[in-house]
Amino acid sequence: MDSEDRGRRSFDRPPREMHTIKCADCGKDAEVPFKPDGSRPVYCRDCYQKRRPRRF
Repeated sequence: MDSEDRGRRSFDRPPREMHTIKCADCGKDAEVPFKPDGSRPVYCRDCYQKRRPRRF
């Protein structure tokens, strides 16, 4: 599969269902592309970026 095929494949997928959450850190409302099950905290984009491990 070449790079052109990969680019087109993303258009074949339906839009992802978004779910509204309240950030476990700052309390802001946000949307995530998965349905949280309540077993783990869920963060908004800003708080998630602060918490995730840095890649080298």
